[in-house]
Amino acid sequence: MNIPKLLIIKISHTIIWLFFNVVIFYILYAAIFNKIDIWVWIGIGLVFLEGLVLLAFKMFCPLTVMARKYSDSTKDNFDIFLPNWLAKHNKLIYTSIFAVAILILAYRILQA
Repeated sequence: MNIPKLLIIKISHTIIWLFFNVVIFYILYAAIFNKIDIWVWIGIGLVFLEGLVLLAFKMFCPLTVMARKYSDSTKDNFDIFLPNWLAKHNKLIYTSIFAVAILILAYRILQA
């Protein structure tokens, strides 16, 4: 079976996106309910690592860069299984949620 490379990239990209959603929302949950544990700090480290990767690739996911070889689509979701509007605003939405989580976390730590 010969699976198209773009399909493999889209599936991989979507799974990684889902993983980071879980990480970001876990951080938010832990901050809101004051359940700060080692997983919060690991999650924060992973999100910062993801940010460094994005910076290294000029704010593009490396999978997006790879997918460009297999598509000339101008849609924001050509490389991931998301609605186009979400793919377009993904970084803004999730950076905002992460920032809120970090602010709540900072408040919790300062209150301790």
